[in-house]
Amino acid sequence: MKKAIKIPETISSRSEYKRKFTLKEMYQAFILIPTIITKLKYNKKKDLISKEFIERLQLAVTQVNGCAACSYAHTHMALKQGMSQEEIESFLEADGKHIKEEEVKAIIFAQHFADTRGFPKEDAYKIIEKQYGEKEANIILAGNIYGIPLSALQSRIRKKPYKNSTLKYEIGMLVIGFLILPITLIHGLIRQIFGITNLKLDKTEAQEN
Repeated sequence: MKKAIKIPETISSRSEYKRKFTLKEMYQAFILIPTIITKLKYNKKKDLISKEFIERLQLAVTQVNGCAACSYAHTHMALKQGMSQEEIESFLEADGKHIKEEEVKAIIFAQHFADTRGFPKEDAYKIIEKQYGEKEANIILAGNIYGIPLSALQSRIRKKPYKNSTLKYEIGMLVIGFLILPITLIHGLIRQIFGITNLKLDKTEAQEN
């Protein structure tokens, strides 16, 4: 019997963006795609991080961005992998009940990476690099921008438009994103061929309260 896909009401009934991105940020995110695909293929071959762990990371990042479309997609994948509805909802609501002790730092960093729009603190990255290893740490980096304007458009179609959005922004991001995808993939591949890192770290020290 097919499992029903259910995401938390706080996400499915969202009335405004939790995070809103620019075309420049979308372009920068798309450049990462070739490297991400390469690293995921390498991970599948070497089994550095389990696919279940990766999906938990994706769910945690989705919670930060508040993306309904992403939540739906990752919930579907998580259910296929055998995760319970309770565990999935726990990650999407960030209550921390189902986080495994050995995965805590990775999940917190993945959320930090998303929260800083791909510009995490160097100290934070060094911590997970030390705990999980350099190759594993690179796999932990994740994010999804394209699904956010898609979620807003879907909500608009249901006659519940986001308060801080416009039809022009939603369609513009989706159409231009689709058009620039081939360019960004080529750009990303060139960077990968020349060994140019896509990891940008904030080297400023955190201010003490």
